[in-house]
Amino acid sequence: MYSLLVADDHPLFRDALQAVISGGLADSQLLEADSLGEAIKLIEQHEGLDLLLLDLSLPDAEGLEGLTTLREAFPWLPVAIVSANQERQLVLDAITLGAVGYIPKSTPRETLVAALTQMLEGQLYLPPDVMRRPVPRTTSAPPATTSTSERLARLTDKQLTVLGCMAKGMSNKHIARELLIAETTVKTHVSAILRKLNATSRVHAIVIAGEEDLSFHRANRAR
Repeated sequence: MYSLLVADDHPLFRDALQAVISGGLADSQLLEADSLGEAIKLIEQHEGLDLLLLDLSLPDAEGLEGLTTLREAFPWLPVAIVSANQERQLVLDAITLGAVGYIPKSTPRETLVAALTQMLEGQLYLPPDVMRRPVPRTTSAPPATTSTSERLARLTDKQLTVLGCMAKGMSNKHIARELLIAETTVKTHVSAILRKLNATSRVHAIVIAGEEDLSFHRANRAR
């Protein structure tokens, strides 16, 4: 049994989420708050919470302010963002600030249940459709060499592919299935990626990947 809390000021969304959790996560309960202040009160009353779902447009916390407040006050509590905003940079910023996932409000029911399950099991969830979008570029010319580009250049083709999967929010098990390789091999690649990128964590590596267009690097090598 899991205990979740949603902080969102739209009753219809809370009702919809309640229905999803009742049907998809057996024996789980969902507490509801319509503001950050109310959410904080409920967190203090329920120390056994497993996951908080935080909207980015609460009346008393705009944007990522609520996430920052919650991470500072309750570092033990996993916080995931639920939002209609699907800008890739916002997703990366949320992860950088400590969110364990980012769920667009347009997410289909089955995908939402899978995302919640993934985060409740301790994994990071990122929306694949958002993360696979290429980074906008103002020119078709190759970008100037930067420290990030230099670090990515250290990766092998296979490691770039694994990093791309990581940036889509895929777990090691899912990457292994996608690439038809052993999960232990994926773990080896992930360790090498963190070392070569000087990344302190898996999330840090994903943020670094978000700064560059990985498809550009792969295509450039294929020439």
